Amino acid sequence: MNLAWRAPFTSAELSALHHACFGSLSPVDWWTRVNAHSLGWVVARDGDVLAGFVNVAWDGGEHAFILDTMVAEGYRRGGVATRLVARAAEEARATGCRWLHVDFEPHLTRFYLESCGFSPTPAGLISLGLA
Repeated sequence: MNLAWRAPFTSAELSALHHACFGSLSPVDWWTRVNAHSLGWVVARDGDVLAGFVNVAWDGGEHAFILDTMVAEGYRRGGVATRLVARAAEEARATGCRWLHVDFEPHLTRFYLESCGFSPTPAGLISLGLA
């Protein structure tokens, strides 16, 4: 398994992975999106197969944010997601970020807190009512 920072991918393959992980069917120009809004991203490949991906958004300063941690079904439960997040943290640190944030659903608590080393913090959320 090869993990690479800011590695190339196609929007079609990332849309397919996103659909497999989150159920979204909308085609997205992922390449344009991450290049416009992200500090970087980590791509996991097994040969030519996109096995995993994590996006690292940022505020332009000291705060980076983990988004869209995804692992293809055949590669889950093998440490790929943990390695993706660890590499994202390493690269964010190397760019001068001091903080790495992540929001997650309750069923991912053990993964992010125990496997990835995040600390629990209070946070707030406002639903903007968009579907």
